[in-house]
Amino acid sequence: MVDRMDSRVDPSSPSPPYRVRLTAPSEIAAAIPHLLGFRPHESVVVVSLTGPGGRRVGLTIRADLPPPEHAAALAAALTRSIGTDRPSGVLLAVVSEEGDVHGPGGADVPHRALIHELTVALAAAEVPVRDALLVRAGRWWSYDCPHPCCEPGAGAPLPTEVTELEVASVATGVVVARDRGELAARIARVTGESAAAMERTSDRVGDRYCRARLGDEVETAHRSWTEIQRVLGHCRPGPAAAPVALADRDIARVVWGLSDVRVRDRALGLALGPDAAAAEILWTECTRRSPAPLDAAPATLLAVSAWLRGDGAMANVALDRALDSRPTYSLARLLSEALAGCLPPEQLRIAIRESVAELDESTPAW
Repeated sequence: MVDRMDSRVDPSSPSPPYRVRLTAPSEIAAAIPHLLGFRPHESVVVVSLTGPGGRRVGLTIRADLPPPEHAAALAAALTRSIGTDRPSGVLLAVVSEEGDVHGPGGADVPHRALIHELTVALAAAEVPVRDALLVRAGRWWSYDCPHPCCEPGAGAPLPTEVTELEVASVATGVVVARDRGELAARIARVTGESAAAMERTSDRVGDRYCRARLGDEVETAHRSWTEIQRVLGHCRPGPAAAPVALADRDIARVVWGLSDVRVRDRALGLALGPDAAAAEILWTECTRRSPAPLDAAPATLLAVSAWLRGDGAMANVALDRALDSRPTYSLARLLSEALAGCLPPEQLRIAIRESVAELDESTPAW
């Protein structure tokens, strides 16, 4: 499993990510959960360093720790992915609770062979490794440090003060999850009577929707878009914001409307404007509550919203949900491939603008 977080600045965004600079390897070690959006376990993390002097955090990639026989292959894949950010250097981190390795030469910290494979692969791509860290049990070690503080039984405590990266992640809406599973739980399907009631409502709304679409496809699409905008209004934060409580009927009307590709593609544009936060709330509710395969469309839209915020982990989770629900859903498959290729958020933003502009030309009445 591979996850990507993107802290690269998109100047065209109405709320661009903060520019975050590094001060020490210990700071980045402590801030890894804020870079990823969740606390990694048994993971290897590659952080792109960009900007003047290579002291700005760029693309961050996480992968599960591999079996030793797959270390070289993973190192090659991570090198290709991080190379899309054109880093001036990288910082490597292994997050693991594995104990020290004992051999003829004495004790050593774990996973040094993986760090070696990564260093070799990155060197071949002319990407220098600024430091390689082990994060374990609230302490950190540098694989390159020869001093007693980095001996297997030592390590230095992770800093406890609030870092610039933590402040930036909170300001941009990244809530650190306990683990990747907690991210998936945020959009887990409702169960029990709630799911049964939602399915009954969806069936009734779907029957009316399909009859209307057979009668006048363009008018039905227009009404669906109007309905999405109405429901979106209930998701906008106000002076006394309360938890969103959308009726099953509202959810059903939205997801059936999104079954029309033109409506769905127009909905992509919501992630670019002032209603981006409200749209993400709406797509989350629709993903949680709508029955399969209708949840594939809002899950894909949720992935786009998260991706444009730089939250690659949530984008991956949402795309997994979309493809689990509907394996042949072409937009989710396309976006999954683009995310795996580390397409920068600004390029996705451009593609969405072009798509919406084409819709404006073809359906001016909207």
